[in-house]
Amino acid sequence: MENVHLAVEEDDLYSGYNDYNPTFDSEELENDVGFQQAVRTSYGRRPPVTAKFPGTAIGARPLASSFGVSDGAARPMTAVRAAGYTSSLTRGMTFDPLGQSRGPAPPLEAKNENTICVCFHDVCLKALEKAKEAGRKDRALVKQKELSGKPEQINLDTRYSVLLNLANQYANNEMFQEALNTYQLILNNKMFTNAGCLKVNMGNIYLKLKNYPKALKYYRMALDQISDEHKEMRTKIMQNIGMVFVCMGQYTDAITSFEQIMSNSPNIKAGYNLTLCYYAIGDRERMKKAFQELISVPLCIDDEDKYIPSNDDPTSNLITEAIKNDKLHQMERDRKSMAEKFIMTTAKLIAPAIETSFATGFDWCVEMVKSSQYVELANDLEINKAITFLRQKDINQAVKTLKTFEKKDTRVKSTAATNLSFIYFLEKDFDQADRFADLAMNADRYNPAALTNKGNIVFVKQEYEKAAEFFKEALRNDSMCTEALYNLGLTYKRMNHVEEGLDCFIKLHNILRNSTQVMYQVASLYELKENYPEAIEWLMKVISVTPTDPHVLAKLGQLFDIDGDKSQAFQYYSESFRYLPSNITVIEWLGAHYIETQFCEKAIQYFERKALETYKDIHHKFPENIECLRFLVRLCTDMGLKEVQEYATKLKKVEKMKEIKEQVGLQPDSGRSSSSSSTKGERLISKMRSYPVSNEPYEGSNSKELDASYVDPLGPQAERPRTGATKRIEDDEFGDDELGDDLLPE
Repeated sequence: MENVHLAVEEDDLYSGYNDYNPTFDSEELENDVGFQQAVRTSYGRRPPVTAKFPGTAIGARPLASSFGVSDGAARPMTAVRAAGYTSSLTRGMTFDPLGQSRGPAPPLEAKNENTICVCFHDVCLKALEKAKEAGRKDRALVKQKELSGKPEQINLDTRYSVLLNLANQYANNEMFQEALNTYQLILNNKMFTNAGCLKVNMGNIYLKLKNYPKALKYYRMALDQISDEHKEMRTKIMQNIGMVFVCMGQYTDAITSFEQIMSNSPNIKAGYNLTLCYYAIGDRERMKKAFQELISVPLCIDDEDKYIPSNDDPTSNLITEAIKNDKLHQMERDRKSMAEKFIMTTAKLIAPAIETSFATGFDWCVEMVKSSQYVELANDLEINKAITFLRQKDINQAVKTLKTFEKKDTRVKSTAATNLSFIYFLEKDFDQADRFADLAMNADRYNPAALTNKGNIVFVKQEYEKAAEFFKEALRNDSMCTEALYNLGLTYKRMNHVEEGLDCFIKLHNILRNSTQVMYQVASLYELKENYPEAIEWLMKVISVTPTDPHVLAKLGQLFDIDGDKSQAFQYYSESFRYLPSNITVIEWLGAHYIETQFCEKAIQYFERKALETYKDIHHKFPENIECLRFLVRLCTDMGLKEVQEYATKLKKVEKMKEIKEQVGLQPDSGRSSSSSSTKGERLISKMRSYPVSNEPYEGSNSKELDASYVDPLGPQAERPRTGATKRIEDDEFGDDELGDDLLPE
């Protein structure tokens, strides 16, 4: 009994657990003198905590509960007091074990693609390290069992799994040789009876390495070791063999593989590849046969009607809503979309090859599709036929084809009307374009292309407020409609809403990173704000994509000149002149610059160029003006241009024609009627016009050989790059505004 001590009744075994510890009070840190002193000084230290806890050897410990209550006290394991409650009210605490008073968690930051790629690479490396570690442990285990005299206890399944995982991780990290060595190690072990299928993996690696003979060898070896029971696996290997033959250019052998697949287990990809191979060898009849087989491949997709909810049964409606967007339905939609894409691509490819004309071939494809399970694709093929006519610049046939859809269903009618509006807009028939744009919107108000066309028509009428509303509505229906966003930015620019226009183009730049049009418009808006450094920076981005654009180089020279940097302005004006020597503005600036710097001889060269371009323009308008041709010959001679021969020949022809006209006019009317005389003169003039260009040098020209050639600057120039495959409104600082609208995507 001497070792037994009775507890004093006043002693509370749980005292101290509900005491308030200010160490973990984040709300009162601003009023904590010790903490503030430690923060302000680099050597400051907080006073030690002296709170006492019974039954512990540590003077202080955290008081947070397992439920994450920040300010409450932790409940001891032997406590009889309820969690979250104390005998005395401590700092007005309320019971909140889940910390709901803190509010919702902050949203996760969106990761860009580069971050995702880096993370995936890091995951692959970590997985490879784990696979290597598993291999080391497996080898140690095997060695230990062999030393203990129990080799029969070695688990072959574990060894196989470890080696297979290691080989796969090597392949994921693109360490192909190590992966091949590991796969070969598995194949060499005769204890692994089912390892033959791994030759498919080795074939895939050789295919990535573009070692096609080795890939073909391993695919065939794998095919020999897989029984006929595994029908799907054999089909996939046969498809790989066919693709290897395609990569090697052996289309006949590829056809044999794909034909075997289509006869045993037909699928969309095999039918598509078979048609392409027939197209490659130019077999017209077998192309038709392969297309018919392609559209006959069953999709194995349930009827879409099951996803339409019925109003009678609420429980059934809930089930329908639940399965409407599940992964199975998404897989079915993807499979159907892929099949439609292959069929459309095949029809557009083989249509010109299977018949004498493109239209006839397309009509045959449409008839075949109408009699298949892809009936709804027939209208899309007709639309594509019209678009192909449009690309071939056969406007009449395109319009004729599209007008046949005016009485079809809503979606097709909207698509056809959109393209008709586009065609009439290009032809500047704005009344018809407006009519079909309204028809397209009435058929489908959510068609962003129709709304964009309507906005373009209103833009032409200079009703910019209305145009902006149509472009905004198009963006509400499709936030990725780049044509509407581009045109909205131009509309704001016309309305002098510079900030709103900048927002549009900078947003579009984030979507189309290398679009020179978008970057140029951003620079133009910064120029309107007189923020010349920013405008120069954006034009530099344009030059990085298209370094030979003379207009952008000239604009850079102009901005540097405004900014007072004459040397940079001279550099960019000179580059612009080098690529386009016919820009009068550039020629004038360079000539004036040489006069200011007292290099008059250089200035004369540029003013001669200016005169040359002026006379060329006059000659283009008045081709029979003799004085203009004489000046052109003289200038080309003085400047040493090869064009002197061309203008000299033209001058001789015009002078001869003038002489003949004078002779005809002065000839006396004796014995012949004036009509016969006039007829003779016309015959002489016609004869002179038909003379071939003479190669004889002009008498006053310099006969020396010239080193440089000169390209006519008035000739056709390449159109500036456009964003995407569609046209849109453009605003060019160097010319008139060019208007366009978007073609409905195929």
